[in-house]
Amino acid sequence: MKILHLLKDGPTKLSDDIISVQSKEHDVKVVDMSQGVPSYESVVDDIFAHDKVISW
Repeated sequence: MKILHLLKDGPTKLSDDIISVQSKEHDVKVVDMSQGVPSYESVVDDIFAHDKVISW
């Protein structure tokens, strides 16, 4: 399963732990929006390219 994590305010201990666990069995991508806002098009493309999207 492909999982996308969108981190609005940056990583937290909880998000880091969950991402770490999920990464062991799934294809995980993290977009940290606190480090600069990516283009709208790239975010939309990522959302549609993944099976599950988790927004923090």
